[in-house]
Amino acid sequence: MLNAPSCQSKLLAHNNVALRGVAAQSSQFSDRDAHYAIDGYRNTNYGSCTHTAQDTNPWWRVDLLDVYKVTAVTITNRDEVPERLDGAEIRIGNSLENNGINNPRCVVISHIPAGETNTFQCNEMEGRYVVVVIPVRKEYLTLCELEVYGTPAVNVALKGVASQSSLNGYGNAHNAIDGSRESDYYKRSCTHTTQETNPWWRVDLLDVTKVTAVSITNRGDGVPERLDGAEMRIGNSLENNGINNPRCVVISHIPAGETNTFQCNEMEGRYVVVVIPGRSEWLTLCEVEVFMDRFSTVRKKRRSVDPHRQVTTRSILQNVVLIATDRQ
Repeated sequence: MLNAPSCQSKLLAHNNVALRGVAAQSSQFSDRDAHYAIDGYRNTNYGSCTHTAQDTNPWWRVDLLDVYKVTAVTITNRDEVPERLDGAEIRIGNSLENNGINNPRCVVISHIPAGETNTFQCNEMEGRYVVVVIPVRKEYLTLCELEVYGTPAVNVALKGVASQSSLNGYGNAHNAIDGSRESDYYKRSCTHTTQETNPWWRVDLLDVTKVTAVSITNRGDGVPERLDGAEMRIGNSLENNGINNPRCVVISHIPAGETNTFQCNEMEGRYVVVVIPGRSEWLTLCEVEVFMDRFSTVRKKRRSVDPHRQVTTRSILQNVVLIATDRQ
């Protein structure tokens, strides 16, 4: 029988973005479902916590459903056998490779005392997935609550200019950057080309950007397989409509109406292109979101210092030295 959250359990703040997420774990012991770690309660009784089997490298993961800049992760440990969580790692990123364990690491958890809640700073690490894994050893993984705090990453595609190889019906290229993930084509929020060889869609970000991740929403009212095998390319060239730019990923499959996020590891470019190579096909995209390196704008500003101002500053310093010399 499930233990209901006690009256003393604290309902967590609305800005905990994990509450809206979808949880998964490496295995399940008894009825200890992965969702218990994001149910909004810090109840440390076993009945309100997750629990895997005794696995090697047991893991737990929350899909935040959007890319976030994660400032902090808060974890509540079980009120018994707290040492099981010792050495666990928090990893954050946009990849599901190796169940998300290969994403960058925020922290190694040395120890959380029984029944206590600890907060770990993650310094705006960017990602859609937050993973807790106990590496190397065979262990049970139990989490009584995991909270994620952060802000949505900036989708720079919203300010871009879209184009595509052709137009079918009312599937305008701009529909993929209108800010809506509506996946029903007939609600006029998706793109659509004619059936052609190598159909493509492209967004001009209007500036060179270090792209960390791209999220794509597939059509939901049918034929999701049309997007299978599409390639995402990022770069600064418009040669061959941008198709010759370096490749970020090959999209194996996105289920109907779903949004998948692809890690692009700070590939640099002004253009993001989606192309279906090698076959005659229709290309439909219901939303394309492009996320950037949070430091890229700062770096550009540092590189674009006015050379005249540099000369002026140097001249002032030289004059100060001359005045000081004269006074001596």
